[in-house]
Amino acid sequence: MTRADPLRAVARLVAAIVLAALLSPTAGRADWPPAGGRGSCRVTRETNVEARMRDGVILRADVYRPDSKGPVPVILMRTQYGKEAAQVQPARFQTPDWYASHCYIVVVQDIRGQGASDGLFYEYAHDRDDGYDSVEWAARLPGSNGRVGMYGSSYVGATQWLAATAAPPSLKAIAPSNTGSDYYDGWTYEDGAFRLAFIEPWMTGTIATTAAINRKDNASLAALKSAAKETAVWLRFTPYAQLPFLEPGSRIVAPYFFDALGHPKDDAYWKAFSIEAHYDRVRVPALAFDGWYDAFVNGALRNFNGVRARGATEAARNDQRIIIGPWEHLGWGRPESPVSPRLKAIGPAADSSVNELTIAWFDHFLKGEDNGVATGPQIDYFVMGEDRWHVANAWPLPSTDYQAWRLASGGHANSVMGDGALSLAPAAGAPSDRFTYDPSDPVPSVGGHSCCAWTSGPQGQFDQSAIEQRPDILVFSSAPLVRPLEITGPITVILFARSTARDTDFTAKLVDVFPDGTAVNLSNGIQRASFRESLADPTPIRPGEIYRYRINVWPTSNRFAEGHRIRLEISSSDYPQFAPNPNTGGSFATSSASKPAVQTILHDAAHPSQVILPVIPAGTDGPALDHPPIR
Repeated sequence: MTRADPLRAVARLVAAIVLAALLSPTAGRADWPPAGGRGSCRVTRETNVEARMRDGVILRADVYRPDSKGPVPVILMRTQYGKEAAQVQPARFQTPDWYASHCYIVVVQDIRGQGASDGLFYEYAHDRDDGYDSVEWAARLPGSNGRVGMYGSSYVGATQWLAATAAPPSLKAIAPSNTGSDYYDGWTYEDGAFRLAFIEPWMTGTIATTAAINRKDNASLAALKSAAKETAVWLRFTPYAQLPFLEPGSRIVAPYFFDALGHPKDDAYWKAFSIEAHYDRVRVPALAFDGWYDAFVNGALRNFNGVRARGATEAARNDQRIIIGPWEHLGWGRPESPVSPRLKAIGPAADSSVNELTIAWFDHFLKGEDNGVATGPQIDYFVMGEDRWHVANAWPLPSTDYQAWRLASGGHANSVMGDGALSLAPAAGAPSDRFTYDPSDPVPSVGGHSCCAWTSGPQGQFDQSAIEQRPDILVFSSAPLVRPLEITGPITVILFARSTARDTDFTAKLVDVFPDGTAVNLSNGIQRASFRESLADPTPIRPGEIYRYRINVWPTSNRFAEGHRIRLEISSSDYPQFAPNPNTGGSFATSSASKPAVQTILHDAAHPSQVILPVIPAGTDGPALDHPPIR
C-alpha cells in the first residue's frame, strides 16, 4: 500500500458520508426568506469608472447611481471576486442595483491586480492603503454627500477591516461578514496547524486563476484550471511548496501562497497585515454576519470584543453588532447551498434577510434615520438544538457557568466501542489512554469550520458515527442527560499528553450524541505541540515528556436535549481541514518525510484532562425568538 492509499480511503469515506447527507429527505426543506422590496429610486449603471491610488495605479469600478434629487451616501464593495459578480452568488447579497434603489450610490470595485483593475495582485498587502484611497475617492463622486459605508463577505470583509484600520475620514460604517481578525491565526493557520483544505485551493485556485487572467498569463491559467479539476488529488500532494502546477510561472501569480508556507509562525510578515493590533484606529460601527460552522467565526467575535474594548471612537465602541446563525461559509444555510443538509433541516432560521438589516444599518449610520438599529453592542445568536434566537450585549455571556467535564476510562477509550467517559466527577479508573497517529492515514474531516467551497473545505454538521470506529480516535461520552443543558461560548480542552514525536498535533471535537446514536459535530479545535506556549516562538517537545496543552475549541451554541450525551473526541489529525503533522519536527512545506507517533493522554488525579464547557443556566439568556430582531 502506498502512502496515498489511506488518504484515498479517507476521501472515499468523506464523500460517502456527504453523499448520504445530501440524499437525506430533510435536505433543502425551507426557502431562505426573500429580501424586502426594492427602494423608490431608479438606477443607472456606469462601468469601469477609474480611481487613481496614491502610487498612480488605476483601479476600476462599476458605479450604480440612483435618480435621487440630492446628494446621497455611497456604499462601497472592494472585491477580488469580480465586480460584475458583486457577491450575489452563492446566495449572499442582493444585486448592487437593489441596494442603489434604496437611494444610495453603490460602487463595486475590483481590487488591485484583479478583474479590470491595474497593478499586481498580492493578498492583503495593498488593501489598507487602497481601501483608504478608494473610500475618499468614492466620497468625492458626483452626487455623493461624502458619507461612505462598505459591505461584503469573506475576503471582501477583510478589505473593509483593512480600510477601517487606516481610518479614512469619510468612512462612517462597515458591514463585514464571514471574515477574520488576523491573517495568520484563524485564517491561514490555527494554533500552529496549516489550514490545508481552505488555503491551498483558495490561494492556488480561485484567486490565482483570476490574477492570471488579469495578467494575461495564459500558461499559468491553463495549469491552474487543470489543477482545479483535481483538488482532492493535490491536497494529498507533499511537499506543499513543490506543487507541480505552480511551477514555474504561477509562482509569480501566487507568490503569497509560498510566502504563507514560508512563514509558519506569527512573525513580522503577518503583523504587517494585522487587524487586531490596530483596533484602536477603528472609528466606525460594524455589523457582521457569521455562522457557527464558518471558517472565521472566532475572528468575527474577536473583532466584536476588540473594537468594543479599544475602538478609537465612542460610536465604534458602542455600535458593534454581530448575527451568528446555524450557517457555514458560502451559503449561510440557504437551501440552494449544498453544504450540510442537517443545517438546512433547521429551516431558514430567520424571517428577515441579511440585505434588509444591512440597509437598515446604513440608513441609520449614513442617512441618520432613527430606525432603532443602533441598540449598543449586540449579539444575536442562534441556539442549535433549541433552534431559536437569543440576544446578548456581551461575549462571552455574563451568565456563563464554566463547567469542567473530566476525561476518564478503563484504559480503552479507543473508538466509540471503547470505555471512555466524560463526567463532572473527578477522574477514576485507568490513568491514561494511548493511540498511534500515522500521518499517512489521518482521521478524515467530516464537517467542521473550514472554507470556502464545500467540495474541499469541510463545513457544517454531519454524523460522526462512521469515523468514530477508528482506533486512533479516543471517544469520551457522558451519561444520558437527565435534563437539557445549553452551552454558548468558547470551549477549552485541557489535555495532559506525551508523544514519541518531537512535534505533533492534538485535536478535539465536541459532539452531540442523540439517543439513536447519531453523533453530530458541534465544534472542533487543534493544537500544534511546538506552538503550545507561543505562536511567535515555537519550541519542540521532548519525546516521552508530559506536557499540558490548551486546545481552543471554537465557539458554538447548542442545547443538548434530555437523553442526549455530551461527547469529546481526541485525536491527532483532521484531514483535509488541517495538514497532517509529519511528526518529524521538520518543515511540512518542504519535506514529504513523516513517521507514526504513539500518543498517550493522561487523565489521573495529577493530570486532570478535561473539557471546560460554557454552560448557560436555564432562564439566564433572555427570551427565545423565532428570528433575530431587525430593529
